[in-house]
Parts: sequence; C-alpha cells; structure tokens
Amino acid sequence: MPLINMPDFAAKLLDDFAARGALRIDTPVIQPAAPFLDMAGEDLRRRIFLTESETGESLCLRPEFTIPVCLRHIESATGTPRRYCYLGEVFRQRRDGENEFYQSGIEDLGETAIAAADARAINDAVQIIAGLLPGRPLAVTLGDQAVFEAVVRALGLPGGWQKRLIQAFGNTAQIEQILLRLASPQPVTGFAPDIATLLGGDEAALIAHIDRTMQETGYSTNASRSPREIAARLKEKLSLAETRLDGAALLLLREFLSLELPLAEASAALAGFADAAGFSLKGALAGFEERVAALTDLGIDLSRITYRAAFGRPLDYYTGLVFEVTRAGDGAVLAGGGRFDRLLTLLGAREDIPAVGFSLWLDRIEQARAR
Repeated sequence: MPLINMPDFAAKLLDDFAARGALRIDTPVIQPAAPFLDMAGEDLRRRIFLTESETGESLCLRPEFTIPVCLRHIESATGTPRRYCYLGEVFRQRRDGENEFYQSGIEDLGETAIAAADARAINDAVQIIAGLLPGRPLAVTLGDQAVFEAVVRALGLPGGWQKRLIQAFGNTAQIEQILLRLASPQPVTGFAPDIATLLGGDEAALIAHIDRTMQETGYSTNASRSPREIAARLKEKLSLAETRLDGAALLLLREFLSLELPLAEASAALAGFADAAGFSLKGALAGFEERVAALTDLGIDLSRITYRAAFGRPLDYYTGLVFEVTRAGDGAVLAGGGRFDRLLTLLGAREDIPAVGFSLWLDRIEQARAR
C-alpha cells in the first residue's frame, strides 16, 4: 500500500498524456541497483534505498522512471519511435520534501527529428503544468550539454581533463574546483622513487618494472588491471597533474559559463563568443539554432525561456538539451528533462536510439495548486 496519496489530478494527467500519443508503461517498484549506480554514479548511493536479493544481487526501490522505462523498451524489443508515459511512486532522499513521492512524465524514444522532439518535450511540459496551474506564470531555464562539450574540446585540454569537466557539468562547485586545479597545478606526490624516475622515461621499462613488482609480491594473480594498463593510468595521472590551462583560456571558459540571457538572444551570443574565441562550434551551434527554430514554430514565447550556459546535470548520459520549468519568481522546480541519446546504448540496446523526455514533480505541483 502506498504511504502517500495519489494526487487528485492524476487522472487528468493520464488523459493529457494519452492525448499526446504517449502509452503508459508500468515498471516494478523493486529494481536492480546496478543500472542506476552505473549511470548516475556512486553519489546516488547515498540517496537511494538499497537491499539485496537472496542471490546477493543489489536491488533498490525505484529512484526514478527514465532508466526503468528504457530497460523495459529494450527488453520488449519494440520498434521506434515510441512515446511512453508513466505515473507512480519513486523513492530517494531529497534535501527538501518526503523521500517517497509521485512522479510522472513522458519519454520519447527513437524520434530522429532531434530539434522537433526537443521542442515538443519543452512545450508539453509547459502546457501540462499550465493546465494544472492556470493563470500562474511559468519560467523555463535551458542548457545544452553539446555546446558545453564543444567548448571544452575547443580548449585543447587532455582527454582526462575534458572528461572531468564534462562529467561535472551542472555542478558549479565541482567545476570551480577543476578550474582552480587547472589554474594552479599541484605536484604529484606519493610515487615510490623508482616509479617516479621511470614515469618520465621509457614506457616499456615502466611496464617491465610494474610486472616484476606484481610477480614478486603475488599481486598479479588477483590484479584487475595489467601492468600496461597500470602504467598508462600512472602516466595519465602525472600528465593531468602537470596540465596548466593558460589565463586566457581560463577566462574564455569562465566567460562562457557566465552566459545567461533570453533564448531569443542566445544563438547570436554563442556565435559571437565562438568568433571572438576562435573556436569552431558549428555542429553544436547548428543543433542549438534548429531547436530555437522548432520552438518558434510551436508558437512558444522565447522571452519566457532563459538560456544559461552553466546549466546542466552531472549525469554521464545527457547529450544535448537540458531544461527545467519553475513558477516565475519561485525556485521550486516543477518539471525537468533533457536529451539522453547515450543512455539506451549504455543500458544494452544494440543500436543507437535518440531519446528525450521530462519528469513532473507532482508533490510540488500539488503544493502550488493548494496555494
């Protein structure tokens, strides 16, 4: 039995989803934990409710719907495009609100018209909330993972630093820590003298030394990595520690992350930034401009949408659009979504499946209706 009541507007929501061509899908409350921890990282472990099966498999109470819906789609071997909706309880610890609450939303899987699908997701989220909160002004914040990744690549950083920045996108404190490290590299300590000497020299000698050490200590029988892999990791660690981003490049990245302006002005601002910096961002900017055009075609008021370059979500599978809907003047997020083209492949799909969707926070919507 649920510990909380279903919102009184749940039936209206399901009717609205059906009118938008979305098929309701149910997923078990008990889920395998591995996909969530693999996709969302170990940080999620502190916020979800874990248990084990009789066979020792790690299980959890369903913390969200996107991953279960995608897994169900893969298991059912259903063709695309498909539009799914869901409504049910999720369980995870939050800074504010109960740990058990209702969420609903729509996932678009396999729609190859990327810009149109992005625009439809934003439009649907706004229209559904507007129907539940008539007369209340809404605000939309939009970010773009693809644009951020293009800027990071244009800086010419080593792959390891690019990966760290991309994984931290949306986490302001973590991004700031990385920028401070890049501005003031710290020497690597803790290497044994013989390893420290070999790191700056012949890689084959380093591999041979690691191999001998592993054989002598008996570590090789239980090692999860080969001597070559260990040597590569050590050299990468040294390279990352020694990397310094010059002051001009740091200023450019900070300038990009500070961009915040109405969406109607964002395309021109991004193009101007790229020209001034000498960056080639053509592919990412083309996708951005196509989405703006698709939103305009739907009749959406672009003045209600703010583009914030630093807005993202620190999850590995986001690939482009990220957005959230709030009441104007109120920080409570009523809906959030984005594009996650990498997710289905990471979950085991045999082919790439483009995907975009959004979730509605029903307890917050219910509180707003009560006010």
